[in-house]
Amino acid sequence: MLEGRLRGCVGHAEPVQPLAQAVASTAIGAAFRDPRFTPLTPQELPKVRIGLNVLSPIFHIKAEQVELGRHGLLVSLGDRRALLLPEVPLHMGWECEMFLQQTCVKAGLAPDAWRQGATLEAFTAEGFCE
Repeated sequence: MLEGRLRGCVGHAEPVQPLAQAVASTAIGAAFRDPRFTPLTPQELPKVRIGLNVLSPIFHIKAEQVELGRHGLLVSLGDRRALLLPEVPLHMGWECEMFLQQTCVKAGLAPDAWRQGATLEAFTAEGFCE
């Protein structure tokens, strides 16, 4: 985060390497390889606040079982896939249906894809911030 705004965010939904290595590689990726942002500059570094979320194993979930603030969502259909962390709907002021819709939209799917055959999965996350 830089001045309260997202400055970079990358990660893995499933474990692909030991946690210590994943923390290092995703920190570098968030700083320099998130295509939504320009690479972090040396001048920004002192102002950046680093956060980390360690995800639980992913599990299938029904829409009516989603608990805001507890569950993060992973929606997939074909080669489209998107993930939103558990804190996102709380920060955005979304109700559950909007959380489901926005996860679909992030994946490039129709907002109601979660009702039309997209796979809906969830996870919990342990967050750490400096």
